[in-house]
Amino acid sequence: MVPGVREVVSRTCLPTVNADRATSTKPQIIRIARNGRFTLGHFLTFGVRRPPRPGGLPHLAAKASGMTAIRDGKHFRACNLCEAICGLEITVANGAITDLRGDALDPLSHGHICPKGNALIDLHADPDRLKTPIRRTAGGWEPIAWDAAFDLVAERLKAIVEEHGDDGVAIYLGNPNVHNSGTLLSSGGFLRALRTRNRFSATSVDQLPHHRAALEMFGHPMLIPIPDVDRTGYFLCMGANPLASNGSIMTAPGMRSRMKAVQSRGGRVVVIDPRRTETAAVADEHLFIRPGADALFLLAIVDTIFESGAARLGRLAEFTDGFDDLRAVARAFPAHRVAAKTGISEDTILRIAREFAAAPHAVAYGRVGLSTQSFGGLCQWLVNALNAITGNLDEPGGMMWPRPAYDLLQNAKPGETHAGRWRSRVRNLPEFDGEFPVATMADEMLMPGPGRVRAFVTSAGNPVLSTPHGAKLDDALSGLDFMVCIDPYLNETTRHADVILPPAHGLEVDHYDVIFHHFAVRNTARYSEALFPIEPEQRYDWQIFEALRQRMTGKAGKNPTERLDLGLRTGPYATSIDELREHPHGVDYGPLQPSLPQRLLTANGRVRLAPAAFIADLTRLEAHLAEPAAELVLIGRRQLRSNNSWMHNAPRLMRGPDRCTVMLNPADASARGIATGDPVIVRSAVGAVTVPAEVTDALMPGVISLPHGFGHARAGVRMSVAAANPGASYNDLADPDRLDELTGNAALSGVPVEVHLAVTAAAGA
Repeated sequence: MVPGVREVVSRTCLPTVNADRATSTKPQIIRIARNGRFTLGHFLTFGVRRPPRPGGLPHLAAKASGMTAIRDGKHFRACNLCEAICGLEITVANGAITDLRGDALDPLSHGHICPKGNALIDLHADPDRLKTPIRRTAGGWEPIAWDAAFDLVAERLKAIVEEHGDDGVAIYLGNPNVHNSGTLLSSGGFLRALRTRNRFSATSVDQLPHHRAALEMFGHPMLIPIPDVDRTGYFLCMGANPLASNGSIMTAPGMRSRMKAVQSRGGRVVVIDPRRTETAAVADEHLFIRPGADALFLLAIVDTIFESGAARLGRLAEFTDGFDDLRAVARAFPAHRVAAKTGISEDTILRIAREFAAAPHAVAYGRVGLSTQSFGGLCQWLVNALNAITGNLDEPGGMMWPRPAYDLLQNAKPGETHAGRWRSRVRNLPEFDGEFPVATMADEMLMPGPGRVRAFVTSAGNPVLSTPHGAKLDDALSGLDFMVCIDPYLNETTRHADVILPPAHGLEVDHYDVIFHHFAVRNTARYSEALFPIEPEQRYDWQIFEALRQRMTGKAGKNPTERLDLGLRTGPYATSIDELREHPHGVDYGPLQPSLPQRLLTANGRVRLAPAAFIADLTRLEAHLAEPAAELVLIGRRQLRSNNSWMHNAPRLMRGPDRCTVMLNPADASARGIATGDPVIVRSAVGAVTVPAEVTDALMPGVISLPHGFGHARAGVRMSVAAANPGASYNDLADPDRLDELTGNAALSGVPVEVHLAVTAAAGA
């Protein structure tokens, strides 16, 4: 994701369970043949094989663990490095991993894995990984004992709150939080102890429009419908590259096979994207679209369906409002009016609309390319609306809602308020689900006055490389009074910290995918047990958060295993951790099932097809229609062997040629005298970077593409593999003033830029 999925660590999504919701449904275990491979208990809670003991700390430069001995044989767990949660079969001989491949019996991944799976081995043995706390001193970084580190952090945070108030502290939660159930289920108490309103996360550089649309239409930010891709007959994929992401807010490992299955049953896959992506290359049809024009395209599709008389709600009509309102506003954006702005011809728009409406089972899906633009909220609303008016919402083969075994929404109340309860100090931006847009985070640190942020807490995040105008945030972090980072690396962000608290992770921890079963294309569950014990000097994430919570509040909370087991027992399948342990390949609860209106959390129990906030935002879109297009705009690029910034220190993933290149269409390259391999300067309103060019017809004219997550040349970073492949940071070009005004999500895509041959620029300097 640009960062992955929304962090829900401490608020409504940490459930208090309701025993009345439990059922007696029991799982059925299925066996699935292998179709792919890559040869490539407990102390208190998650993953603890022995009690960690305080005491001697190793030298600052953590050495490779050498693979602590574990029992020989085969072990099964889920990979937690991306949203796909692929099942792994790991073979151990003589205490070392000798083989890692996809688990053929996993009911969701069916044996599929991607190259990231083997990176778990690299990450575990990474000599750059921190295993004990360190603190900044006048002489540089020094080790500090765990208890002393906890005391120091609590003392400094309390002092800053005493002097500057609760909002003098800010929190940032990075994408990896949602890939670690220990963090998700244990951090809430500590984060709530910091009673600040200055909370930020990767959500608002990625998928906030999904959550806003889900809240307005269905009543809760987590009620995001998911494509039932395994039963659809027409897959309209917009601004997404699931062959590289394995889904993304569509947990669907093995998307190549799933797409081929759509085609083999007579269906079609159509991709709408400014770049001919890996997904587009295997689709039945790919159409270039101008970045930022997706809402116009979707409105024209909706209008065409209404005008043709093909619009139908089916059984949703009994509990859906706004059908006529949607029809009325779509009339202003017919295909002939928007075609030139989108770059897609009127005839093609009309044809796609007819095909989609006529398909027995169809689903429209939009992801990062739709969310990270100026009209991201409108896009995600219109994707849902298109599925609804063609009878494809909450129906097999359309958009549906999973029913996870650990259901974060089982205690949610209809009609709860999740947005607009307070506003940011500097830019007056509204909060959403307890967080401000990350684009204003540096402002809150730099602007003098009451309420200015003086201390910063990060958990598993690198916002210098993942939020807009990284250089500005870099400067802001250097001026703080105190900063603590819960992170296993000394990276571009944590290098500013006063204290770094590194948690155990990966193969050292037990894990359950709390979030991604909410986004999965099939209802399954799997509990993963740790392969390796941690070393005596290490601590788990839950131990770190609990120690800080107790020092801040004097209170103790449930450990994550207790929370998870209680939620599983009271969830829809009345299962438990022990029951899941009995099925190491995972448990299959079957395909997605219709769940409306029961699943709705709107105050009146009805779908809102035309929410007022989205209708009002069409005025801004109307104005955009008349604006001239920029000569050249920048978009991102998802890569299979990467996941934001934190996997660039894995040797297996960084092999091969430089992947941090700027792609240009041949016409744009020729006009500037640029050839593949030439160093070029890309300049935006807020910064400039120098990267090698890659000339390709996979980009439409007027569009360039740079991957996200690079930029590892900053001083003071201890990530040796990443430093050898530094690349340039996309977010040094992203302008924090470019927002989707409706949702507050950063408009990272479609950034106006200039590109020049670096040697020419130097000669003219």
